[in-house]
Amino acid sequence: MLENQKQAEVLWPRLVANKLFRKTSGSHAFVADFPVADDDAAAAFVLDDDGGCSPDADASRCVKRPRPQERNKNLKYKLFASTWNVGGVPPPDDLDLSEWLDAGDGPYDMYVLGFQEVVPLRARNVLGADKTRVGMRWIELIRAALNRPSGAAGAGGSGGRQKDQQKVHPLRSGGGGGVGALAAREYRCVVSKQMVGILLTVWVRADLRRFVRRASVSCVGCGVMGCLGNKGAVSVRFWLHDTSFCFACCHLASGGRDGDEAHRNADATEILTRTTFPRGHALNLPHKILDHDRVILLGDLNYRISLPEAKTRLLVERQDWKTLLENDQLRAEVSRAGGAFRGWSEGDIAFSPTYKYYPNSDTYYGAGAGGAAGAGRKGEKRRAPAWCDRILWRGAGLRQTRYDRCESRLSDHRPVRAVFTVEVDAPRNLNSLRSFFMSERFEASPADGRLLRKDHANSARFAETL
Repeated sequence: MLENQKQAEVLWPRLVANKLFRKTSGSHAFVADFPVADDDAAAAFVLDDDGGCSPDADASRCVKRPRPQERNKNLKYKLFASTWNVGGVPPPDDLDLSEWLDAGDGPYDMYVLGFQEVVPLRARNVLGADKTRVGMRWIELIRAALNRPSGAAGAGGSGGRQKDQQKVHPLRSGGGGGVGALAAREYRCVVSKQMVGILLTVWVRADLRRFVRRASVSCVGCGVMGCLGNKGAVSVRFWLHDTSFCFACCHLASGGRDGDEAHRNADATEILTRTTFPRGHALNLPHKILDHDRVILLGDLNYRISLPEAKTRLLVERQDWKTLLENDQLRAEVSRAGGAFRGWSEGDIAFSPTYKYYPNSDTYYGAGAGGAAGAGRKGEKRRAPAWCDRILWRGAGLRQTRYDRCESRLSDHRPVRAVFTVEVDAPRNLNSLRSFFMSERFEASPADGRLLRKDHANSARFAETL
């Protein structure tokens, strides 16, 4: 009862603010390397008896029901996910991201990369239009790292002069990566979306691009007055073959005082409640984050360790992760009945807390030169170490194979990354003709619902396929 009352006290101001301002956070526009087939084209060709996707096929997820004689085949892909709070620091021109992205060791089929504070969270950035210039710079650096020719990864920047602190060095946990000498693969951006300082960008191998459809975005602000975008989430969703994916990049309420976790729980509840995607015409597509088949939530979730600061620092120094995690606020929300993240999964943590460091340093904030507790600089706020940066997942068909942090000194946070094996349903060759007509090569005629082939389709290939 007391907990429900506290939750209501946290939610009340933002409910009032949303009613007063009726402010929507961000827009539905996003950046991508290629157009995605729209819902209208697919909706014009609905197959009920054929095992296609009808409005009543699955009320919540619109999953295709395969006919008994032609079951879908199951494909497995490698997905790389990472979150990084860059603390408002713009990326240097010679920043090399290839080691952080494991670009040389891969190959991965899909990259999901979330950033927080790509711009400083000042009033003009929060209240004004989104400053996308810095975000686009991060995207270009990612593109350069992923599409670098084989053998060039790690070659360094211009002039042969490398700055050690501007490279992202991962802590390798052995293994990982493809077998055999494979040529470098080209990656394309499926969707990139920024809301104030939150940036989420998703990339797939270029040869998978034709199987990606129905990409859309949703932004939810939970910051100032409960509605502005200095805190909140950017979420994207799309289909790969016949499986729906949803990724949410979050930046939840900060604060290390007792009771501040209630604000983070409220933000999480708001994000899961208010994030919505278009259903499509007559398709009844997944509407909420949890309606999708494969869901990954990552970001600076800001959960702390519920122990006195001195004890926390001592346990970090001893690397007693077990005791620290027993008092980790997010682990409590995952495990306890009624927790904000009940039903979600997280991998085993065997790395040091990712927050908070002095910039360009391996020393935790508030510690002396030798790392001793209580020897911080005069006048600075206390910040006990914590695992603020996390990656959670939900849904069958996701198996995590790696969970670690990377050693970049660019900001006061360390990046965290995870690798997943993802199972995806794909139609067998029996459905190739139906898939062809469902593809973006066709568009719906508004008059009679017929399918019209788009002008850019290759006529020879068209006749061949028929």
